[in-house]
Amino acid sequence: MKREPFREAWTSLIVSLPLILGLVLLLSINIEGAEQQTSSGSPLEPWLKLFLGYMAAGAEIAAALVIGVAILRAISTYGQRLFIRSKQHFDLIESIRLQLGRGLTLGLEFTVASDILRTAVAPTRRDILTLASIVLLRTLLNYFLEWEISQGEERRQNDREVV
Repeated sequence: MKREPFREAWTSLIVSLPLILGLVLLLSINIEGAEQQTSSGSPLEPWLKLFLGYMAAGAEIAAALVIGVAILRAISTYGQRLFIRSKQHFDLIESIRLQLGRGLTLGLEFTVASDILRTAVAPTRRDILTLASIVLLRTLLNYFLEWEISQGEERRQNDREVV
């Protein structure tokens, strides 16, 4: 039974190590000499950039709202249950953590969408490398959040089966 968590830890390390190394590699690439595009590809490009800029701003606002609501909800739930001492207190804290983690995960997805929208029209090499490093970092954060949420849900399920 002790081998399973050890194996999961190694699996997590093996999966995350290439992602971290890729992020370090992307951040270390010299993109200062990257050429800038000066000519516009089509007459609709400025309008498309404006539209996608508004879409990206909307995605960032949605991310802020989702994360803000998740935080307020977690604080509210914890504040309501603060003075209740029972066996369910630990289960409640774990439940709040899982709810907050789901909100953070959804918020990260919105921020990734926003970054992709911002570089959708005529990206330069620098834009693509910057986007790749940001998306890789946020994907790494999202992976670990999802892993923590699944571990928490498994612990809750095992605790319920024991009771």
